[in-house]
Amino acid sequence: MTFVKNHALKIILLIAVILRLCMLFVFSDIFNFVESEAIHGSDAYDVYATNLLETGVYGRTSGVPDALIPPMYSYVLAGVYAIFGRGFLQVGLFHILLDIGTMLLLYEIARRLFSGANIQEDADGTFLGIETNRWVGLLAVLMMACYPYLIFQNLTLIDTPFWMLMLHLFVWLMILLRDEPAGQRVWLLAITTGLALGIATMARSITPPLALLGALWFTFRLSWWESFKRLLPVAIISVLCVVPWIARNYIVFDTFIPMSTTSGSNLYQGNNEFVVPLMEAGYDVQWTAPDPALLEGAETQREQDAIRTELAVQYWQDNPDELLPLFWTKFLVQWSVEITPRLNPQFGETFALDDDGQLIVNRGDESIEGVNEANVAYNGGLIDTVGRPVHIFYFGSLLFLALMGFLLSLRYWREVSWLWFVQISFTFMYVLFHSSTRYRVPTDPMLFIFSAYGLLFVLAMLQTMFTLPSAKSASADMT
Repeated sequence: MTFVKNHALKIILLIAVILRLCMLFVFSDIFNFVESEAIHGSDAYDVYATNLLETGVYGRTSGVPDALIPPMYSYVLAGVYAIFGRGFLQVGLFHILLDIGTMLLLYEIARRLFSGANIQEDADGTFLGIETNRWVGLLAVLMMACYPYLIFQNLTLIDTPFWMLMLHLFVWLMILLRDEPAGQRVWLLAITTGLALGIATMARSITPPLALLGALWFTFRLSWWESFKRLLPVAIISVLCVVPWIARNYIVFDTFIPMSTTSGSNLYQGNNEFVVPLMEAGYDVQWTAPDPALLEGAETQREQDAIRTELAVQYWQDNPDELLPLFWTKFLVQWSVEITPRLNPQFGETFALDDDGQLIVNRGDESIEGVNEANVAYNGGLIDTVGRPVHIFYFGSLLFLALMGFLLSLRYWREVSWLWFVQISFTFMYVLFHSSTRYRVPTDPMLFIFSAYGLLFVLAMLQTMFTLPSAKSASADMT
């Protein structure tokens, strides 16, 4: 028992690695994109990485530069391909390492934010011989380690595991930066935090709003002036990280492009007349696109993206009564205990709306642009019969415990509110654009910190109520 207590984190990490390796090899026919030629995740990253190695040009069309998606993960993936070759094993093993790094950071985040927590007021801050904050960290890591949906998603070819690592690194560094006594180390932490924020932004451009809420969180413990001094270098360094990419875009496209030329597309996808009908029917809104005639005359990607932005804003202006149902539907999709979307379009299907705004699925020879074998594969089979029910039980249970943990931890609000801001920031951004389970999942591990605290409270109550023999011996050891 002492060995387990002393090496609990290592044991959990080993479990995480074993589960991921088993998933990778058991379902190798799904993950092996080289043999199947069907990439689960996003084929764009594979194309960008391959083109980078072959031509040195960042572009989806070989040798033609573009800025369709944030560049960081494509460059990282190109590095993996250059060193280890292109293959699903290389990607899978790399992503497992990234997950382990995220778990270590998750443990430290929980341990530090709950450092003053005591699950039993009459005890000395321990439960079954382990400090409350360490228990919270261990349970949160275990919940992430065994999270079926996240295991599967992070073994596909997608930017999620890399962005998760950088996001958790930024969250952890912000904790260190706020708690560090005044001195030279503050400047080193501020620079490192700025680098983490900049890199995370280059992976997903929705990260900066969290930094603004982080500034507010600093003032819960520090003065406004002290918070400003510590966070100013973070802001400067993070901006400097993005400057080379902005300069490259200006040189290539002769216009200001802060990150990508698809922000307008993402905004339009989540804000048009198809969104509510599609989501209520169980589909993702990524399959919506404006009438091609509306894009006529727009010669560049930047101009087309600007038109899509204008169309989304115009939809808001023309339909003020529909905004509340629109955002509420996206919020429910974001936080559904089901895997959303529930359905994917099949080959030969197109969408339309009837006179009442209800979704019509037309079936014929024409298919929605972008539908491929990987999309079609997610309908039916083990995913529907096993995967979705397991996810409902797993995430649903942890969401209930998280709500309990949130209420129980309110007395530590000055610390744990940093975790609230993580959820608030990304929920707002995805509800503004468009939402789904895969967009929420990267922040689920930090939600599980509250789940862990809620579960710990339940275990402490059971110990008190039933006075289990193991609990008696553990209590004796503590005294």
